[in-house]
Amino acid sequence: MRFLSRRLVMPNDLNFAGSLFGGRILEWIDEEAYIFASCQLEAKSLVTKHIGAITFETSAFQGDVVEFGLQVKKAGRSSLTITCVVRNKHTKQNICVADDIVFVHIDPDTRQPTPHGKTEAELDDSNYEID
Repeated sequence: MRFLSRRLVMPNDLNFAGSLFGGRILEWIDEEAYIFASCQLEAKSLVTKHIGAITFETSAFQGDVVEFGLQVKKAGRSSLTITCVVRNKHTKQNICVADDIVFVHIDPDTRQPTPHGKTEAELDDSNYEID
């Protein structure tokens, strides 16, 4: 798993206890996973269908840099399943793991699932690499 995207935890990302709000991290995971999936499939017409098990392991605090590791778990005919690990950039401790994030490729006009045309073998993490 490659960790390529990072975010700085800002004051407006915190909950009442002063740690990173769980809802904010889920928002970031959905956004980062969408970007990763759309780069893998070279398509924009994707929707989040499912986010499976989410495990919060440790907290993040204001000023922490968190990074997102993403990898393809499975490619279906019209879907792509991804795993995302969020960790503290400096300590390397996992903050959160979101498994089985499923995106479905849809026809932009009919909004119905449509084949994305990629096989698992064709997918490559370098499609997401930051230049």
